[in-house]
Amino acid sequence: MSPAVSPPAARLPHRDPRRDAVVDELRRLMARVEGVPKGREGALSFGLSALDQHLPQGGLAFGTVHEISTASEADLPAAFGFLLALLARTPGSAPLLLVLASKKLARCGLPHGAGLAALGLAPSRLTLVETENAAEALWATEEAVRARAPAAVASAIGGKLDLKASQRLHYAAREAGVPLLLLRPGETESVATAATRWRIGAAPGAQDRFGLLAGWRWHANLERCRNGEPRAWMLEFDHATHRFSLAAAVADPSLARGGEAPSLRRTG
Repeated sequence: MSPAVSPPAARLPHRDPRRDAVVDELRRLMARVEGVPKGREGALSFGLSALDQHLPQGGLAFGTVHEISTASEADLPAAFGFLLALLARTPGSAPLLLVLASKKLARCGLPHGAGLAALGLAPSRLTLVETENAAEALWATEEAVRARAPAAVASAIGGKLDLKASQRLHYAAREAGVPLLLLRPGETESVATAATRWRIGAAPGAQDRFGLLAGWRWHANLERCRNGEPRAWMLEFDHATHRFSLAAAVADPSLARGGEAPSLRRTG
């Protein structure tokens, strides 16, 4: 080849905007099929394309139940922080509601203003309901969802949640068109009606150049996803920007460029 002739430029893959429109329309239709009232379709976005694009609705779908479980008993505080960081991403200014059985999260401490603010959750927007036991927490959760006043409801419910109870929660969330986030101990059976089930484990936090905590990290394993596939990520949360990102300090350097962690699937 003559040195005066340049080689043909490499062609980058072109993203067809028509395909994006079709995907968006399919998501809206899927929400309608699953019973979400018209005008209330939507999803609770992570603000992170690696996760949002993997989830069928572009995030955690409104109008259904999402379960957050723990990898071990020691991971309960980490899972609680993950729950609150997600709750904080609920769009709009309508109030948010958090139901806690007092004994369940006693060793985690109660939410406080500075901690909520660090997770991007304005304390003035959050209504906290404390109950004496799991039965009262279940009742308060269902009633809060049916009231349709909160933009989203989160609840820590321990103990067994049978099919009938999980169906009531699902139908309540579907009719209200709001996301319902349930924090569950890892040893409990999964919620049968949950659209997604996340198993959260603590990971060493990111540090700044002074060795101080710069952001929280979680092992986030999506064990079940309705109309989707399981996958796992190492997530990081910046307490200054209140944004999720993929942790870069891992073995696979592609994650630093926005790639995904390998899929982890349970067998047996």
